[in-house]
Amino acid sequence: MKKTNWILLDTETTGLSGTIYVVELAAQRMRGWEPDGEPFQKLLNQNQDIPSEAARVHGYTREILERDGEPPLEVYREFTEYAGSLPLVSFNLEYDLEQVLKPEWKRLRVAPIGSQGFCALRLAQRLLDPVPAGNCKLQTLRQYYRLSQRGAHTALGDVQTVVDLLGVILRPIAEGRGLDTWEKIVAYTSEEWYPSRIAFGKFKGRLISEAKRNPKMRRWIERLAGSSNARSAKMGRWYLRELGRDIEPEVDLSVFPGAAASSAEEAEAAIELGLIVYLNPELEELRRLVAGTRDHLARLEVEYTREKSKLDALNATLFRRLRAHYEKRDRLKLVVGYRRKYLDSLLRGSDDEAEKVEGDYEKARTQTDQEYQQTAEAVANKKQLTAEEEEELGSLWKKLVKLYHPDRFAHEPDKLETYEKLTSAINGAKDSGDIATLREIANDPDGFIMRQGWQSLDFSEEKEIKQLRSVYETLQLEIFNVIESLNQLRESPDYELSILSERRPGILDEIVIERTKILEKENTELETQADKLAQEIAELTGEKPTRIR
Repeated sequence: MKKTNWILLDTETTGLSGTIYVVELAAQRMRGWEPDGEPFQKLLNQNQDIPSEAARVHGYTREILERDGEPPLEVYREFTEYAGSLPLVSFNLEYDLEQVLKPEWKRLRVAPIGSQGFCALRLAQRLLDPVPAGNCKLQTLRQYYRLSQRGAHTALGDVQTVVDLLGVILRPIAEGRGLDTWEKIVAYTSEEWYPSRIAFGKFKGRLISEAKRNPKMRRWIERLAGSSNARSAKMGRWYLRELGRDIEPEVDLSVFPGAAASSAEEAEAAIELGLIVYLNPELEELRRLVAGTRDHLARLEVEYTREKSKLDALNATLFRRLRAHYEKRDRLKLVVGYRRKYLDSLLRGSDDEAEKVEGDYEKARTQTDQEYQQTAEAVANKKQLTAEEEEELGSLWKKLVKLYHPDRFAHEPDKLETYEKLTSAINGAKDSGDIATLREIANDPDGFIMRQGWQSLDFSEEKEIKQLRSVYETLQLEIFNVIESLNQLRESPDYELSILSERRPGILDEIVIERTKILEKENTELETQADKLAQEIAELTGEKPTRIR
């Protein structure tokens, strides 16, 4: 592998449907596991509109590409010079090469560039298995393993992140498994394989190996193997073959940098990366690993809660300032919709149906009014966390993450139900920014449970130590879930607005003015439609619809 030359690439495009156009192409020559020379990066001006959902992800608009982009044929001529006939690798080779680049080259009559290499995503999925919840998204892995911050969702940034992932995380695992040549890695990523952690269905998140001890899971896999769906059946048969092997899905941490650390500080540094657990670890090493993972999760929870509070505070401000306009719009939409139904019933000569439409309208309007009132109450106290509250969150989450251990209660239905209610209360308080509830649970979980009238739980450390492996897997799952939630939050349009509002405090006033104009125009159009329908109804009945107003 060390002497093999290849190309790592990534693309940003106009989207996932219809004709897909490349808007950014980036690549890095590689020699073995290391980058070789300068990267390649070009923006392409395809003279195409960029869908808003795609522009939100990578930040490129038609105007930007017309200003900074280059003609596609010129870009691919230069890329041919850069890549030559070297094999191409990407983090999702099926998409980047088969669905994006090859169709584009065919459309532009460009001769195919390079040759097919291996899929780096597939390599990561196999080497890191079992990945909690089957989540192997690039940005999730970057955050989880604390790799360098790159330009997320830009082709060049993602290429550089994959370089980091390969060199720091995947290389030592691969070499530890004897994958030391290009040919071995290509063969390894081409083999039939499925994640050891189920990614769907009633047993989602559970390890396949549990089916050796769980008859219900075993029967579920057998039904999967007998499915009429060829892909499902193929997966089920593969899982059954794996169950026939006397091998548990373990990963040896000794292949990671720092695993054989010579000092406590180096060991802690390895733990900070959130690396996979040792095979047959010494108890003290496993304790440190769990402690480090808990700290990692606590920091992520604080970060999510802080970012969520900013977004909630922004939306609360916008709701309060624009409520009257939104409320008027939604009432007018109801009036227009139900007047149309009322008019249709009159034209059919059905008085009973017309009367029912009036009753349905009254219920719908009452429900809408209640929803606005509930929303107003919910946002009344929404505010951004203070510096003191953010500091307090750190200590609260360090206590709360020690409660994550569902497997301890797996065979006690009443206690498992209590545990699920407790974690639901924690997550609900996190999402709503309810620090008081987080404080109450963190400082006295047993007391909180008693006050709810739930079955008591045992959080003693002694029992937990006996199941540290399970504790660690639970913490991993929580880390991936929080990272995923954080990424989703940061990819939302409202989050972009919250960042802008911090940089330009006056922008909220501009947004309110702009949205007010849009809503007033929409409301004027709805009023016109409502008046027209009222006139048509009056012509049929001799009176205007007084109940639907």
